[in-house]
Amino acid sequence: MTNPTSSFSLERQRLDLQFRNVTLTAREQLAPNYVRVRLEGDDLYGFASLGSDDHMRLFFPTETTDSIEELRAAPSREYTPLVWDENWLEVEFVIHGDEGVASRWAATAPIGAQIGVGGPRGSAVLTGTPGSWFLAGDETAIPAIRRFAALIGDQPARIVIEVRGSEDEIDIDAPVKVEWVRRGDEPAGSALITFLDGLAESDAVGEDPFVFVAAEQSIVKPGRALLARWGVDTDHAVVKGYWKREEAEYHAPH
Repeated sequence: MTNPTSSFSLERQRLDLQFRNVTLTAREQLAPNYVRVRLEGDDLYGFASLGSDDHMRLFFPTETTDSIEELRAAPSREYTPLVWDENWLEVEFVIHGDEGVASRWAATAPIGAQIGVGGPRGSAVLTGTPGSWFLAGDETAIPAIRRFAALIGDQPARIVIEVRGSEDEIDIDAPVKVEWVRRGDEPAGSALITFLDGLAESDAVGEDPFVFVAAEQSIVKPGRALLARWGVDTDHAVVKGYWKREEAEYHAPH
């Protein structure tokens, strides 16, 4: 049930689906396994991402193409837009060695390489101001956490991010100190699950919270259990698996 006294809501909005050709113009290594890239191109004019948790699809063709059909047939993966302007867009990638087409491209593609951008096709737009914030995720959720953190004012907030080790802890511009949990060689998501399971009803960050929890698919059940313990309506939260172990083509729910 929606809380009628809440000061915020998540509203679904549809966007016109567009496909754009872009060029890699810069790469910044933020951590050994994490990079930010800048994509540029006149096709980006009009690009919009209304929600901090938006997903767009990046297409990685083996050859440069202007054909939308060929572009859509190329291998693709979903990412959160980070920042953009009229003719550029920045995206952050977790590098998993040579395990996937996107990781290889992000780590090794030459400047000038071209790829495609599709979407976002829809947004969950946060309107109003939550009374408090709880943001938690693994490395793949860092771009969304960055965008949500930029919306936090003087409300109580807590940000928790799981990484493999201390070398993967990167700068996050946020009004509160980020809490890092390290999984070491354990499966992705395991440390964050342990952290969430250890939060009691009394650990709720504040009144009328917005809760965001995103990581490997196994995070969904403990994330929803946390909502129940804290008495948070599901329509005041985002809990989702951003990726699924051993399933490269997994689509995060929108």
